[in-house]
Amino acid sequence: MSDAYIALADGRVVEARGRVPGRTRGELVFTTAYTGYEESLTDPSYEEQVLTFSYPLIGNYGVRDERFESDRIHPRAAVAREFTDEVVEWLADEGVPAIDHIDTRALVTAIREEGAMRCGIAVGPDATPEAAREELEQCKEMSEHADIGAQVSVTEPEVHPGGGDATVALVDCGAKGSIVTSLVERGADVHVLPYDASVEDVESVDPDVLFVSNGPGDPANFEAAAALVERFVGEVPLAGICLGQQVIARALGGETEKMAFGHRGVNQPVRDLDTGRVIMTTQNHGYTVADPGPKLDVTQVNVNDDTAEGLANDELRVITRQYHPEANPGPHDSLDFFDDVLAMAGKGSEKPPAVASD
Repeated sequence: MSDAYIALADGRVVEARGRVPGRTRGELVFTTAYTGYEESLTDPSYEEQVLTFSYPLIGNYGVRDERFESDRIHPRAAVAREFTDEVVEWLADEGVPAIDHIDTRALVTAIREEGAMRCGIAVGPDATPEAAREELEQCKEMSEHADIGAQVSVTEPEVHPGGGDATVALVDCGAKGSIVTSLVERGADVHVLPYDASVEDVESVDPDVLFVSNGPGDPANFEAAAALVERFVGEVPLAGICLGQQVIARALGGETEKMAFGHRGVNQPVRDLDTGRVIMTTQNHGYTVADPGPKLDVTQVNVNDDTAEGLANDELRVITRQYHPEANPGPHDSLDFFDDVLAMAGKGSEKPPAVASD
């Protein structure tokens, strides 16, 4: 007898085995990454989502907190073909419902064909299909989470010293820890500011670079960050990653749109339009820049669907990436992005030593 149910927005209810009990809801998405489950589960960009792993076994190399990207698990629930007991224990400690013994290939196919969709989940000895449907009825679209930044951002400024070679004001819309680390390793002092930071907050830092981070949800809901871009463009160099690219594009006259099922994985090919070079990238986003607007040029595109992966304006000193140059998990093909950001600000830095693989 099943003790876990996923009610999908298309009307289906999928049965499975419950590993961690609970009831929840969120947008059902999948990642194709075959490693890096610790980093994925602690990525703030998965807030308000239910994460399905397409790789069949999750947990085969344990759980180590030094790999975490934040201080907690962000998906509302986790789904896999099979979870190891160690991962289940971690999910249970954080109260995150978990489901396995499910045909994840069929689930991923449904998401690819119908798009990321709302779902409701009920897990445990008393779980019923009706309970899962009740959760589904209360599930919002991602665009309706108007203040999702408050769920993932710092509430007070934080300072991460890196040697004083440069000063970066990082607007935390749900930043991965490895972004801060990548800048600190290059000698930058990183001032992490709340997602709704004011102009005065940024001015008090007197940054060499204003950096808008990754984060969850619809970029249209990050109005405060967009206002900072509008205020400081042309005065302070601007950089952004993932949601940060989208926020910057919108603030400078561009348009964004929701993708069918997004890019989530560690093997997304990206082509640089100037050099023709193709790099492999880590990505996690459900929105994209549909039109960069009059002030930004597309510098990199996704090989699979031609969506914008990099934007720039040399005169205004703006550079952005849709993917995650800091990887974790994933390839390190694009770590030089952080060197380019600091160079744009006239703050050269020595690259940190290469990190050996685990």
